Amino acid sequence: MDRPRLILSLFFMVMMIDGYDLAAMPLALPYLVQEMDIAPSAFSGALSAVLAGLGAGALFIGPLGDRFGRRVLIVGSLSLIAAATIGTAFSSTLVEFVLWRFLTGLALGSCLPNVTACTAALASPARKAATVALISAGISIGAITAGLITPLLVRLGGWELIFHAAGVFILILAVVLFFVMPRNETTHNQTESAPATRGSILAPLSAPYLPATALFVAFYTLNVFVLYMIVSWLPHLLTEAQLSLEASSQLTAFFQGGGLAGGLAISWFIDRGRGVFAFAMVYGLAIAAFFAVGAAGANGALWAGLLVIIGAGASGAPLAIMALSASFYPQHVYSAAIGLAVAVGRLGAIAGPLVGGALVARNYSPQAFFLVCAAPLLGCMALAALSPRVKKANAA
Repeated sequence: MDRPRLILSLFFMVMMIDGYDLAAMPLALPYLVQEMDIAPSAFSGALSAVLAGLGAGALFIGPLGDRFGRRVLIVGSLSLIAAATIGTAFSSTLVEFVLWRFLTGLALGSCLPNVTACTAALASPARKAATVALISAGISIGAITAGLITPLLVRLGGWELIFHAAGVFILILAVVLFFVMPRNETTHNQTESAPATRGSILAPLSAPYLPATALFVAFYTLNVFVLYMIVSWLPHLLTEAQLSLEASSQLTAFFQGGGLAGGLAISWFIDRGRGVFAFAMVYGLAIAAFFAVGAAGANGALWAGLLVIIGAGASGAPLAIMALSASFYPQHVYSAAIGLAVAVGRLGAIAGPLVGGALVARNYSPQAFFLVCAAPLLGCMALAALSPRVKKANAA
């Protein structure tokens, strides 16, 4: 395997870490509620803390990769993720959970924009959207893995092993990337080259890119709002539907599996100029599935099918939005653009678990909860329809 492909494979694992780590706390929640005898809504702050940290890291630290090199940012951030993830396993109070999860998010936010920008640089221009989406699909794979192995990890070592196992894996990956990544920036068919032109953190807000940035940020923010509203409370909602803790953990894999399939499918259409059609299809099907949730009851098979469809819209579309954005910017401002979108998007991501927690505290049924999610997806459909105009204006 040549070096660019090896690096892309390792980046896929980094994205898996993101998906696993973001799913870990919601999956641990039912076990923590039982062990600590605390109401589920009390963990809203811990669920949102990682997202707040992710936004801060993406805005203030991630764009530094455009100036000082992405290798240092990626390897250093992974080391902090490992430490904070292991630290989460030692938490015994809500304050400790909030602190460690915030630090985890801070490191993720500084790492992910640089991984995405490096991926776009390594990708073939003709397959840039598909490559970015494929590597970003590691997020879904990581979340699927978390859902599938959580029951086993809990049986072997309690909820703490969910975080201990991840921390050790992340640390090993950081060491490997330290030795594999070149010191200089990389581009397609070139493993070592002169660094790209240094970009400014505020470059995406300059006149040539402002329309694209406004749409990109709004589109991403609205979608991650509904994504984290669902993913943060999905295990709890499934237990409310009278499914077992083990079944609830495993069913989250179907939600993330739908996200993986949806993200790759939309990106395939984006590379062929039919992105608007693809976004409209997955959002429309997800909204229809929201209305069908009431008929699922405790039927695990029906829940699995509905969660695949919902996941394609709520979880898959953000992967495709990142892929779509690769055509909005030149390489030297791409990390800054992603960092800005992720940072502002964290406002939506932070709000998602909090709004979901408010609905849970008011005893909303699973169907009522999901129906609330329909409104932001309708907004996403409208923003997707505007994306061709923004790309054309930006090119001009």
